[in-house]
Amino acid sequence: MIQAKTVAFHTLGCKLNFSETSTLSRLLEQDGFVKTDFDGLADVYVINTCSVTDNADKECRQLVRRIQRRAPESMVVITGCYAQLKPQEIASIEGVDLVLGAAEKFNITEHLKTLTKGDSTRICSCDIEDVNSFHASYSLHDRTRTFLKVQDGCDYSCTFCTIPMARGKSRSDSVENVLEHARTLAGNGVKEIVLTGVNLGDFGKGLQGGKKREETFYELVQALEQVEGIERYRISSIEPNLLSNEIIEFVANSRKFMPHFHIPLQSGSNHILGLMRRRYRRELYAEKVALIKQFMPHCCIGVDVIVGFPSESNEHFQETYNFLHDLDISYLHVFTYSERANTPAVDITPVVPVALRHERNKMLRNLSHKKMQYFTEQHIGETRKVLFESHQKDGMMEGYTDNYIKVITPYRAEWVNGLVDWELR
Repeated sequence: MIQAKTVAFHTLGCKLNFSETSTLSRLLEQDGFVKTDFDGLADVYVINTCSVTDNADKECRQLVRRIQRRAPESMVVITGCYAQLKPQEIASIEGVDLVLGAAEKFNITEHLKTLTKGDSTRICSCDIEDVNSFHASYSLHDRTRTFLKVQDGCDYSCTFCTIPMARGKSRSDSVENVLEHARTLAGNGVKEIVLTGVNLGDFGKGLQGGKKREETFYELVQALEQVEGIERYRISSIEPNLLSNEIIEFVANSRKFMPHFHIPLQSGSNHILGLMRRRYRRELYAEKVALIKQFMPHCCIGVDVIVGFPSESNEHFQETYNFLHDLDISYLHVFTYSERANTPAVDITPVVPVALRHERNKMLRNLSHKKMQYFTEQHIGETRKVLFESHQKDGMMEGYTDNYIKVITPYRAEWVNGLVDWELR
């Protein structure tokens, strides 16, 4: 049996990955490992990867090289989406000992018991058909807000996306199990839970997935409202076609669900949305934003958008820019399109030059900055509750209002994980 006792983790990518890394950490700590800092020395390094963009792949390779220089005798384990999609590519990186696919990542303790440094790299279950169950996970003690995974996988077939190949079909926890996790988190002093998933609005297809929903996301949020001890919930991201009017109205009247939505758009051009195989048109998106603002004028709305998708002309991009400029949203997460192997989008032409993709990205990031500035200014003079994070940097701490305005102030220990009435100025 392996004698290693210290383990360090690094997470690339989304909130879902952070929740899973935290769960992997607890599994190993229960098995006798001591968690240590990733920048220090450890017996085992675990990198939980993303593969949404080419940058995430590169970052993983750079991290492995850094570990090789610092601790060449340590075990290196790679899991996550990159590990699922390109296990052979990862196995060829010098220093990698174990590659765990989506079906095996939560069996990490068993794999480490039979692993010896110097053996050839072991690849475990990277056939996506093997991914047929749901593993609950949540972050704890890593930061004040907790990410709780309630759904995984995706049944959609967007032409740019590798996630169905990396995480399998849509499946989810049961409402009762989620409530049990929420109660556990409340017992650990957690004040805010961020609900996470790959396609959150598709919640309810059961632990093994299926065509029909056994439960709904609307039923889940209604049930969570009743959990004692949790004061705040956020919905991490939800597709516009799955964001029902009843969910919007429920959040508007909720005591615990924050006035904050993150809704992927990807393009403001219906032509490009069609090529992407998105399940809505821009008109539906605009309707959802208008309804949210009708019920909650103070609501923060974040948007995912991709620039440089194949065949996106200057006119298509201008459509997106104008649509977002005129929309009452608060901020953008802008992604520069990068070609992903085995996706239909790689066969769409003409290809947008990389330099032009970056130029468009910069334009939308500038628009995002102006949008957030305007949204924040609208609330100056108001007093809103801020939940302050435990992390401090240079003597400062930060927190977020209910409607996701960031507040930075000198660190005060008594404010950590506390809801403080704050006048915005």
